Amino acid sequence: MERANNTAEQPRRKGFRNVPVKQWVKFAVWGLVYVLFIAWVGNFWWLFLLPLIFDLFITRYIPWDFWKRTRNKTLYSIFSWIDAIVFALVAVYFINLYLFQNYQIPTSSLEKTLLVGDFLFVSKASYGPRIPNTPLSFPLVQNTFPAWLGGGKSYFDKPQWEYRRLKGLTHVKRGDIVVFNFPAGDTVALKQQNPDYYSLCYYYGKEVVHQRKDIFGEIIYRPVDRRENYVKRCVGLPGDTLQIIDNQIYINGKILEDHDGVQYNYYVQTNGSLITSSMFEKMNISVVDRRFIDGRTQAGAQEIAAMDLDPALPVYHLPLTKANYQALSQNQMIKAIKVEPAWRGGDVYPLGKTDWTRDNYGPVYMPRKSDKLDITPANYAVYERLIRNYEHQEIVLKDSTVYINGAPADSYTFQMDYYWMMGDNRHNSADSRYWGYVPEDHIVGRPVCVWLSLDKDKGWFSGRIRWERFFKNAKQ
Repeated sequence: MERANNTAEQPRRKGFRNVPVKQWVKFAVWGLVYVLFIAWVGNFWWLFLLPLIFDLFITRYIPWDFWKRTRNKTLYSIFSWIDAIVFALVAVYFINLYLFQNYQIPTSSLEKTLLVGDFLFVSKASYGPRIPNTPLSFPLVQNTFPAWLGGGKSYFDKPQWEYRRLKGLTHVKRGDIVVFNFPAGDTVALKQQNPDYYSLCYYYGKEVVHQRKDIFGEIIYRPVDRRENYVKRCVGLPGDTLQIIDNQIYINGKILEDHDGVQYNYYVQTNGSLITSSMFEKMNISVVDRRFIDGRTQAGAQEIAAMDLDPALPVYHLPLTKANYQALSQNQMIKAIKVEPAWRGGDVYPLGKTDWTRDNYGPVYMPRKSDKLDITPANYAVYERLIRNYEHQEIVLKDSTVYINGAPADSYTFQMDYYWMMGDNRHNSADSRYWGYVPEDHIVGRPVCVWLSLDKDKGWFSGRIRWERFFKNAKQ
């Protein structure tokens, strides 16, 4: 695309005389693009900047390229770099804000659908880009500058704009892979960001987390669009009731079939042979996911015994897809395969609800915008965070009575749609089962394709670049 201010040989003009036809064409094209953009955004105050575009191409009262007429080579070189950098930053800012965002898969929560080391193009236009909550931020940085730039916050807290989303090409559907801001990332303990702040308060107590800055660091608040980016699969839509029974998801009482890439953790015992690296690679199980349990150690023997397996034979702890499970089941070297029990899953949302587990969860209802739901002591813990943190209403449970904004209430009308997101690597995914609902204002976009994929388990000359994944469809 030709730069709008590439006008080194153009003299400053007063009026419309001697304006080349190509300048009128350029103004017409850029002016039309600008007006269409304003119509999409819906902020017509920006039309007041249209005369600047007219002057840039036609009248040139403003000396846009004054530095190009200097005879000082050093000054010319400096301004050339500044001009190129400013143009690039502005272009990247608007592309990143309204069209596309680059995203890297950092964890195995979506394997085998998306792999660790995949780099994605994420379309923000798919679900409609959000008008930024924090408009004054450095492009290509989520919330913190990298260490080589000194670290520190990469955005200004003010101004803060209310949530608004532009019209998109489609809407979130069940089964979509979605990039979103981490809902539980609104409050962050800087020195202990995993687990999240709410889990830390649950395990150690809120007072301890806030007082022990030497352990947990400063406690900060992050606006919605400055929270960390997560990528999961949408399994629950607004208006759905979700339940998990023995690892099987049910939506509105009906089974939701797993995608081909969904996998669970299993204990795999052989008849004495060891599983080779080539077998692991054939099943596409990364090095970090291969865990051999040594039955000669006390801890290993106890873990094997808890699964009612023989500690004298090799045992592996592995994530397996349905296809890999079936292949191992038919392999004569495999003696037993047992699914990882729910007790290894940890505490789930809402924290403290002991009768729900990772593998047997719910039922929970996904609120829709304008839904009026009963809020009772029984479901208070499920909806409390939604009402307080995401919809910014005061809510408290006192003497078996729910108070919203200081008044007794037995119901609440929700202001947004809510979704349920889960990873395909079901037993290795920190997802909605652990931190709850994803509000609509946290939705970032939809992955379009993989543009680069690096296998950290291999060298640069032995398969690190996964050429076969280039431009792979990332929507499924």
